[in-house]
Amino acid sequence: MRQIGDVINAMIEYYSGDVRRISHFLKVYAYAKTIGELEGLDQETREILEVTAVVHDIGIKVSERKYNSSAGNYQQIEGPIVADPMLLELGYEKAFVKRVCYLIAHHHTYTNITDKDYQILVEADFLVNLDEDKASEETIRNVYRNIFRTETGKAIFKNVFRLKLQA
Repeated sequence: MRQIGDVINAMIEYYSGDVRRISHFLKVYAYAKTIGELEGLDQETREILEVTAVVHDIGIKVSERKYNSSAGNYQQIEGPIVADPMLLELGYEKAFVKRVCYLIAHHHTYTNITDKDYQILVEADFLVNLDEDKASEETIRNVYRNIFRTETGKAIFKNVFRLKLQA
């Protein structure tokens, strides 16, 4: 039986000793799970979203080793290559893994987002990245205006960055 806890545990082992990266994916997972549930995603789409939220940055280690960079474009290239065998080993079906890998390969691409799981993943990652990167008020306002589309994501964003949106 597949469980999200198995994916989280595998990622904690993968990032062993890297508290910052482990904390990052756990926060993205929490936001994605919350938004997905409150937006009423069906069970399979929620599971895809939640697994992707946990593994979305799995390509960073390879990107840093191979390109000396953790840039999003490299993560998108390398992430699916690492995630595919891990998720298959954890018992996920090939079609499920294919969708997760698609989302990993696009999670830093903000154009032509048509599917709700993709939109929510991007929103959850931005909620965490804006805080972790100590983004400016202007950046925070621009991200809200240009990226956020779900009602739940917008509401969470407004509450998280409340003071910074009132300018």
